[in-house]
Amino acid sequence: MENLETIRAKIEKLREEIMYHNYRYYALDSPVISDQEYDALFRELQELEKKYPQFVTPDSPTQKVGFPPLEEFKPFEHRIPMLSLENAFTEEEVRNFDLRVKKQLGEAPYSYVVEPKMDGVAVEVTYENGILVGAGTRGDGRVGEDVTPNVKTIRSVPLKLVAFEGAPPPPRLIDIRGEVYMEKEDFEKLNKEQERRGLQTFANPRNAAAGSLRQLDSSVTASRPLKVFFYGVGYVEGFSFHSHWEALDTLRKWGLPVNSLRKLCRDIKEAIEYYHYLEALRSELPYEIDGVVIKVNELEHQRKLGEKTRSPRWAIAFKFSAHKAVTRVIDIKVQVGRTGILTPVAELEPVNVGGVIVRHATLHNYDEVMRKDVRIGDYVIVQRAGDVIPEIVEVIKDKRTGNEETFIMPSKCPSCGSNVVKLPEEVAYRCINQKCPARIKGAIIHFASRSAMDIEGLGEKTVNLLVDKGLVKSIPDIYALKKEDLLKLPGFAELSAKNLINAIEKSKRTTLSRFIYALGIPYVGEYTAGVLAEHFGSLDKIMNASKDELLQIPGVGEKVAEAVIAFFKNPENRQMIEKLLESGFIISQDTRDVESSVADFWQGKTVVFTGALDRFSREEAASIVKGLGARVSNSVSKKTDVVVVGKNPGSKYRKALDLGITIMNEEDFLKMIKR
Repeated sequence: MENLETIRAKIEKLREEIMYHNYRYYALDSPVISDQEYDALFRELQELEKKYPQFVTPDSPTQKVGFPPLEEFKPFEHRIPMLSLENAFTEEEVRNFDLRVKKQLGEAPYSYVVEPKMDGVAVEVTYENGILVGAGTRGDGRVGEDVTPNVKTIRSVPLKLVAFEGAPPPPRLIDIRGEVYMEKEDFEKLNKEQERRGLQTFANPRNAAAGSLRQLDSSVTASRPLKVFFYGVGYVEGFSFHSHWEALDTLRKWGLPVNSLRKLCRDIKEAIEYYHYLEALRSELPYEIDGVVIKVNELEHQRKLGEKTRSPRWAIAFKFSAHKAVTRVIDIKVQVGRTGILTPVAELEPVNVGGVIVRHATLHNYDEVMRKDVRIGDYVIVQRAGDVIPEIVEVIKDKRTGNEETFIMPSKCPSCGSNVVKLPEEVAYRCINQKCPARIKGAIIHFASRSAMDIEGLGEKTVNLLVDKGLVKSIPDIYALKKEDLLKLPGFAELSAKNLINAIEKSKRTTLSRFIYALGIPYVGEYTAGVLAEHFGSLDKIMNASKDELLQIPGVGEKVAEAVIAFFKNPENRQMIEKLLESGFIISQDTRDVESSVADFWQGKTVVFTGALDRFSREEAASIVKGLGARVSNSVSKKTDVVVVGKNPGSKYRKALDLGITIMNEEDFLKMIKR
């Protein structure tokens, strides 16, 4: 008979281990075990808690799933108001702030703490005796919305505070302030998923974080990649800090994520220098910051300085130059891509956006132009999406004069003059002329790209020159180029011409997967090209495959199969491939065999998929595991072995957690199919 006390002690020990590794991962950003080892500990705890539910506690690390949906948000009162910050936009304003501090403090020495100003959503969390009991948004500073169930699902927020590194035990009651945010990469993935599902996309990471946090169904919040940095303390009972720096360090030792880019500065000069350092670093950070917050470090000084009606006198936000700007749309031109898709692009009056001069902004497609109602002559707000790609955020309609022109998608291709068509199932308008110069340029640029033929020196500028001068009219023409041809072009000398010819010659030795990818078959990316190469083993077999043969391949769906057949049925494409082979191509088979251990893992297992996957449709993912010997089911039961979870998983995910079934995210799934 099992000793229940021994089991309880084992569960407690597992929780302590997991909390320690959460602390290493989230608070220190310095894990000491692999993700697989962490997952094994977590699964062991889940299984024990499932078997012995009498030992499950609300603060267990396993309890970070959704809670029953709310009908509405209840009010959340802040014991100490969450005040706004006064903004500064120039060094002079910051120095004036320092003069005011100096005047009030007199001869008393003081220092500053400078922290990145996160562009997220402010929250306050309450811990009683180290247990998370409440969380609310900032609201009007005095009363916010109670989002406790949602904050509990954020993985980096500990449900229980534990003292690490010799820290004092957590106080009886403490309110801690933080900023919930979403990283840039996660935001882009979320928007792509929203688009794929036909849902409204978010304007920026801050909106995505706010929308995710304010969900009545916390399981939606649990599915979103939210993170948090804690930056301060509100009400505390039975404990006192001497400085802000000490408070931040103690929060970190209690397992709370605190931004590592904070800095203790001796004076305002050092604080301003650090502002410029973070401003230069801004674009390299994985998350958005829009300035720094400069705070008087000594808490006794903070109390002496006090507050104004809406902001403290001991802190100021020093904002960065905006990554948004207002400019005017001079024209809307259309670009033609390698697949013939026409993309409207706004030509703008040059404007500085976050240190970069922006002259163009993509408008994606005609529907997007109509939705935003962008007209030639409009004044618009421009931002650099992800601090990189310029896009129009919105039109300033109050500035319209009535002379603006509505954009009309051309009926003829602007590159070749051929008819433009729009297929009923697509939002895109296309030029269907295979010999269109713009399409040829796009196809060659793709063919020569690093993931395809990797022809160094054959970039966009050179391709444009070659096509415009009539030296290249199709992909095979690349392999007929001579050094003498290149020397006639501007920018080419003896050495650069020789290097490009050598790079072209070198590209003739390639692998089957690279060659298939380079052809630019619609819907066939690097992954699918590898799947086709691995399955068929030769170019001839791929070119002559039937639809049924293609659909039997794990990872190949209806759309991909139809695109492959249509591509190779086209006589012009077959002629292009024939010419490439005649030029001396040597195509070797990829060495990408599926390891037997992978097949052993999946053999006989029952697998359920829930939520949206980034790299596959659910049908394609199911085909892959079926090919490895697994069964796929639509419902979760005790007989289920593995549940693969994508974005926004539903009740199947919660049931899998309840039953203690092995759960994989998409990254885990990719590793386990060894593609």
